[in-house]
Amino acid sequence: MKTIKQVSDLTGISVRMLHYYDKIGLLKPSNFTDAGYRLYDDESLETLQQILFFKELDIPLKEVKEIMASAHFDKMQALKSHEKLLILKRNRLNDLIELVNKTLKGENTMSFKEFDMSEYYNALEEFKTEHKDIIIKSYGSIDKYNEFIETCKSKEAEIAKMAIKQYGNIEKYVKAMKKNFNSDMFIKEEQFNEFKKDCLEDKHPKLKELYKKLASDLSKDPSSKGIQQIAKEITNTAKKDYEIFKMDNGDDYWYSMVQIYLVYPKWIEEVDKKYGNGASKFIGEALKNYLADKLPKINTLYEKFTYDLSKDPSSKEIQQIVEQIANESKKQNEALKVDQGENHWGYTAELYLSDSMWIKVADDKYGNGASKFIGEALKFYSENNK
Repeated sequence: MKTIKQVSDLTGISVRMLHYYDKIGLLKPSNFTDAGYRLYDDESLETLQQILFFKELDIPLKEVKEIMASAHFDKMQALKSHEKLLILKRNRLNDLIELVNKTLKGENTMSFKEFDMSEYYNALEEFKTEHKDIIIKSYGSIDKYNEFIETCKSKEAEIAKMAIKQYGNIEKYVKAMKKNFNSDMFIKEEQFNEFKKDCLEDKHPKLKELYKKLASDLSKDPSSKGIQQIAKEITNTAKKDYEIFKMDNGDDYWYSMVQIYLVYPKWIEEVDKKYGNGASKFIGEALKNYLADKLPKINTLYEKFTYDLSKDPSSKEIQQIVEQIANESKKQNEALKVDQGENHWGYTAELYLSDSMWIKVADDKYGNGASKFIGEALKFYSENNK
């Protein structure tokens, strides 16, 4: 057992602060001396260590108390999360130290005055306070969300540049972000995740049997009559029983779900684990085949847009299709109450022209040179529609 003075000397936490931790129920003494002085055992010191880890990561004491009081709190898992977050924080501090050293040496360095991200981080913290349930559903836990914030801090300059290019300045970006936090985007994501969870955990009896039947023989042709009949039943059941596929643009959301079976690595891994290697691709191809040419309007426009890559990206014909794409995108964002930024198309054009991942995806989907074609067309549209 250690006295409160010994704990204070050991940890650097003042006696007054330890009294406060006791008062708010965050860290209670293990026992008391006959004279009424607080005593702390090894278990209490371990708890204090956890508190200090959370405090180092700037998590409010009220939240620390809620996290540690939760029935789901796992000390070892918490330590692993702390380690990840502290490494991210250390890397960010190392970058700042390097920047300071360069400045002291008189090297040319960019001024980050216009890149003040404090409001951005404040908004992220506000969202954590106001929408705890949404965060846990979207990120898995508060720890995961805190990890996301630290990752953002480690990429601060990159995010700031993106915000300025797409929204004009940081202030407009934060305003848009707050609006997007309160949009229908998270509701749709939650509904989407509900369907995915039900599929993996067999919570929908009819779908459970249909998916099991569909994946019972992966050597079959996904376009065969028998497989297509099952694909039809799955599609109709999903659209009948799940809100996200019944509402406006429900067909578009179903198309996105079908695509996930074909392109999203984590989902492919989970489905293959459940039904066998290659199952996700088989299911995706079967469902996509049943959809035939029932593509979302914006996908149809992109197909039309990239049909002939030899055309002039700035031609009237191509620009008319780009305008239709922009209008359809605007309509979708308005329905979700999402702010995509005043220079969305200019920024998107830059991604198609310079981001290696965007280039690979576009060229794989529409043909070699498609990304450059799309980027140049979007850039021309953006510059002529300000």
